[in-house]
Amino acid sequence: MSEHTEGAQPYTVVVGVSATSKSPTALKWGAAQAAQNRGRLIAVRSWRSTSPPGTTSGGVAARVTDDQSTQRSEQAALEQDVAEVLGDDHSAEVRVVRGGKRKVLLQAAEEADLVVVDAPRTFTGAPLFAQRIVYAASCPVVIMPPRVSQQPESAVGRAGRAVGRAAVKSAGLAGRPGYRPPILRD
Repeated sequence: MSEHTEGAQPYTVVVGVSATSKSPTALKWGAAQAAQNRGRLIAVRSWRSTSPPGTTSGGVAARVTDDQSTQRSEQAALEQDVAEVLGDDHSAEVRVVRGGKRKVLLQAAEEADLVVVDAPRTFTGAPLFAQRIVYAASCPVVIMPPRVSQQPESAVGRAGRAVGRAAVKSAGLAGRPGYRPPILRD
């Protein structure tokens, strides 16, 4: 974390912007923090090269990906996502960086005073992405919980809830042949 003196780098907020959710709450919150501290906002997204598709014979296809073209399209997508959330007149610096999400975000955090991310939608993987960011970042990290960011529930979460309801219903009906629970109407 940097000291803020005359001539020093301005207060910097880095926001990790997801390609799937677009991280609207994290972007808005990060922009407000940067404005409140008369600082700057950097919106960051990582990207990786795609592997060429395999062939039925087990070889690699002749088509090779163009990394420069991929980076340009990722940059354009991020610029559009940030403009959708903050408006066309935003002053955010928009960066796409080649690499893994965690590594790219931690590199951006090295020059930041605050990092803001949305909580991941899934709870798979060990250790979790957000937890790894918190423990490795060189500055404070704000994680927007799903209830605050109003992210839709993941398919895994919906399926888990349905399985849980079915298990409770089965347990309630066990040993009661012919019993049918009443149908509740809204």
